[in-house]
Amino acid sequence: MSKKEVKVLSVNISEKKGTIKKPVESILLNSKGVDKDAHSGNWHRQVSLLAKESIDKFSEEAKRKINFGEFAENITTEGILLHHTAPLDRFTYGGIELEVTQIGKKCHGDNCNIFREVGNCVMPKEGIFCRVIKDGTLKSGDVFTYHPRVIKTMIITLSDRASRGEYMDKSGPLAEKLCEDFYKSRNRHYSIDKHIIPDQEEELSKLLEQAKQEKYDIVFTTGGTGIGPRDITPEVVKKHISKEIPGIMELIRVKYGMEKPNALVSRGIAGVMDQTLVYAMPGSPKAVNEYCSEIFKTVEHSLYMLNELDLHG
Repeated sequence: MSKKEVKVLSVNISEKKGTIKKPVESILLNSKGVDKDAHSGNWHRQVSLLAKESIDKFSEEAKRKINFGEFAENITTEGILLHHTAPLDRFTYGGIELEVTQIGKKCHGDNCNIFREVGNCVMPKEGIFCRVIKDGTLKSGDVFTYHPRVIKTMIITLSDRASRGEYMDKSGPLAEKLCEDFYKSRNRHYSIDKHIIPDQEEELSKLLEQAKQEKYDIVFTTGGTGIGPRDITPEVVKKHISKEIPGIMELIRVKYGMEKPNALVSRGIAGVMDQTLVYAMPGSPKAVNEYCSEIFKTVEHSLYMLNELDLHG
């Protein structure tokens, strides 16, 4: 994946929230954000960034020049459309490291000095916010390197027959397609590894340990969640997770079990293994489709929580 450069055109500070920021020679980024700026603090919106590309577009619509800092951005950039990034992406320059935490924000309309002075605001739609991971001094002319967060995903199909080549795996490829569709819809960079193994604890444990050590974000397993003598997936997964997430699987069993009681026999399990989300699903393509449709509703929020990113503030 080619890295993209993002040039810093201006660094800006304001002493009061909701007011236009003024360009300064340099800013000091620390654990609370921009030193001496009104938005610094122990929260996720420490540093605001806005692209010149967005400012130019708005300037053309407003038919007037927009000065850097006028939309209250701490850092004015050029090079990429910032609102096409995603939370957990990062920007680095020298020893500085910023992590994207939020895209856009709520517009306060007439209650905002910027809105009253400019007549509108592009920040709510196209500005982004970051938190400081590593400190440093930043000035106009410095160039960030943009690092998209790649969501590492592992899909494991448990099937004696499929592992021997006697049966074509259908649930694994379906899970892969559903993951791809979901990541693309969220503008996410991703990687997906697939494995087909027999219903054996040793092989599943080995892959789960690999996912943990190599810091995969998500593991999906398909198969082995029933009550047959070879169905061992939930028992093995439980040995590896530190926290269970019971609500997801409970909802799925109740939702689909009301129409098809056989769904209640599934023993699917969800949980956290260090910083890896693990979802053990049944082996049929129909079940994979149903389970993923519910699981994906909470995946991003769960990833943010595991990365200590609280977006409620």
